[in-house]
Amino acid sequence: MRLKSSAVVLCTLLALTACGSDRAPDSAPHPRGDGAQNETGPQHPSRDDLSTFALDIDTASYDYTAGRLRDGRRPDPDTVRPEEFVNAFDQHYPQPKGDGFAVHVDGSRLPASHEASRETRLLRVGLQTRGEDSEQRKNAALTFVIDVSGSMDDPDRLGLVQDALHTLVDQLRPADAVAIVTFNDKAKLVREMTRVSEKERLHAAIDSLKAGGSTNLGDGLVTGYRTARDGFREGYSNRVILLSDGLANTGTTDADRMLRQVREEADKQIALLGVGVGSDYGDELMEKLADRGDGFVVYVSERRQARDIFVRRLPATLDLRAMDAKAQVQFDTKTVASYELIGYENRQVADDDFRNDKVDGGEVGPGHAVTALYLVRLKPEASGRVAEVRVRWLDPATKQPSEAYESVAVGDLSADFAAADVRLRVCYAAAFLAVALRGGDGSRDVNLADLAKIADEAAGRLDERAVDDLADLVNRAQRLS
Repeated sequence: MRLKSSAVVLCTLLALTACGSDRAPDSAPHPRGDGAQNETGPQHPSRDDLSTFALDIDTASYDYTAGRLRDGRRPDPDTVRPEEFVNAFDQHYPQPKGDGFAVHVDGSRLPASHEASRETRLLRVGLQTRGEDSEQRKNAALTFVIDVSGSMDDPDRLGLVQDALHTLVDQLRPADAVAIVTFNDKAKLVREMTRVSEKERLHAAIDSLKAGGSTNLGDGLVTGYRTARDGFREGYSNRVILLSDGLANTGTTDADRMLRQVREEADKQIALLGVGVGSDYGDELMEKLADRGDGFVVYVSERRQARDIFVRRLPATLDLRAMDAKAQVQFDTKTVASYELIGYENRQVADDDFRNDKVDGGEVGPGHAVTALYLVRLKPEASGRVAEVRVRWLDPATKQPSEAYESVAVGDLSADFAAADVRLRVCYAAAFLAVALRGGDGSRDVNLADLAKIADEAAGRLDERAVDDLADLVNRAQRLS
């Protein structure tokens, strides 16, 4: 295992992110250096030795797929994003001692069941931020924008949201503040920014929510950001949190248009978190809002998940660590015949824009990790360096850039898969479950029965509920195939 942390100013990305005034929140991911957007399949270092992408901590794709599989249904392949499957699992990477990222690089040979060249290796790139005690966080000003359209009229949708919000209000500090906006045919301010010390008023507002009508998500978002702007508190973490099934059907329904409408408010460092609910879920819209609105999106289908998001994850990650983080992996042309990044298709960045700080990156919060997996085919008899990994980000206060880096050699990727770190094997099982469900060329290289054995063995080793759930999902996918 290799580890290096930046010695420069801490900027680790935010889980509930912020928008800087010098960036374009409606900008889309940029194409690769050779001009081809969303490249997939093996790439050859002789033509392009750089792989560059914005960091992403979304997990909605994995949680939504899990709900579908538990209902006995396969997900739509367009909703399956392998990087979100991988990033749904704790990696327990060592944290940096100071400000910045710890860069972790390791790998192994592939399992015997994976159809690939004998020279192909699994490479894991892990980027870890320093954790933070939730008691040390800034106070928060949270504006909840809640979908109360007819499609939310279900205990597992609006009822789930209400339960999570009641629990959150009871957990927040008295000095924190909450506002509530709802939307169906049009948006409505239900509760202006209110200190949590007045929690009875907030509980009453949550109890008053009723579902009906169409879904004017655009009006809800605009009103939510306006409410957040009006209630903006200097020195606080100011956030807009959208809770919806993402099925917009009236008013503005395009993510980019919605974000352009709230650009002025977003430039005041009001960040967006998307929480998706419902078995019928507008995945594409919610993901675009989060990615292009400098935030992230999660999906919940049961009350246990919702309480975990709102009670454990949200309060612990409100402080901003860094902005516009990008990773770049440079492969050595002497040792690498080809490489393939698993997932991240819609997070690719032009190679030349890695150090262009006006180009949008991703955000990660305290204690968060981002993991990327590559398949790397080595040249015969290769030895020496395989790649150098770099991560770059901006300090949220000064907007000054910092970088951290680490190298990986052939020897770091030579261990048998069965002897590799068990969490690397979890990453493999999660990523290639996604590949198998999505279909295409890569899906033919993995067998779900063999993947189930890998997941089951990892679950037995770790005794963690999340890994147990993964093993169960692989077995369910196998039965549906």
